[in-house]
Amino acid sequence: VQVIAIPGTWESSSTDDPYNPTANPVSLMLNVTRPLQEQFPGSRADVYTVPYVAQFSNPIALPPDGQQSYNNSRTEGKNVAVQKMSDVAARCPLTNFVMAGFSQGAVISGDIAADIGAGNGPISADRVLGVTLIADGRRDGVSGTDVPGPLDGVGAEVALGGLDLPGITMTGRRDGGFGALDDRTNQICAPGDLICASPSDGLSLRNIPQSIQILIGAAGNPVHASYNSFVVDGSGTTATQWTAAWAADLIENAPTPPHS
Repeated sequence: VQVIAIPGTWESSSTDDPYNPTANPVSLMLNVTRPLQEQFPGSRADVYTVPYVAQFSNPIALPPDGQQSYNNSRTEGKNVAVQKMSDVAARCPLTNFVMAGFSQGAVISGDIAADIGAGNGPISADRVLGVTLIADGRRDGVSGTDVPGPLDGVGAEVALGGLDLPGITMTGRRDGGFGALDDRTNQICAPGDLICASPSDGLSLRNIPQSIQILIGAAGNPVHASYNSFVVDGSGTTATQWTAAWAADLIENAPTPPHS
């Protein structure tokens, strides 16, 4: 099983080690990837954390903040992930895949899942065991399965769909959702997190400067940073614990073809 984990904004770098990420020691996805690496040998589950710039430049900042634009960052993350998946699929035709991402990484993971579900991805849909997106900025409230249950609001990219400034394009909802992967895709979003559950009047194209400032601030607000403690079931399981256990179950129950 190939695990593809994609960290969020400010939680990775282009030069990070995909098997021992250190760019951000408190990266949320480490709470998913490290337990999997401890539980499974590399021969059973290759846990790959996508290294990418993971930045989000404020397009109206004066002076410029010196970061890479969201568009460049998102594109780099997707390209690195897709290349890894393509390489593994070509080299190991019996390998199945598990995908997970947080924040900007959830947008990237979700976009790849949507491509795969529509038959346009780097692998076929039958090779994907499951996808979990934590705080997906393109969450539409309809596609995939909300964990722990339905939640009002939509992702910031949906609320601001159509916004196009230098370096930041809000792409709206994913046409066709996750397609063939809809029943294997989970959405985890904490109430009050404007990244994935923005109220319809929370972000508005009528006031772009204010909306951009809200969007930048939302990436670092306490709710968005709470997924290590956000409980998703009656047993007190947190979002990251749930995601790690979900991935482990998929790995344990995946086919075990003989290796040459």
